[in-house]
Amino acid sequence: MPGVRVRQGETVEQVWRYFRKQTEAAGILNEIKRRQAYDKPSVRLKKKRVAAQKRAQRQLHRKFG
Repeated sequence: MPGVRVRQGETVEQVWRYFRKQTEAAGILNEIKRRQAYDKPSVRLKKKRVAAQKRAQRQLHRKFG
């Protein structure tokens, strides 16, 4: 869990920005969003396949642009 030490002279906005960056880097928000709803294994597999197809299309587009 990210923690922030408040230094003397720092504003609340600076501390908040630093904390947000740490949580973003740790992937905490993405994990919370992922765990909000249960996906059946078949749905998870379908999402994985769709993501793989999109990645392949992007790579193909970049290669032959």
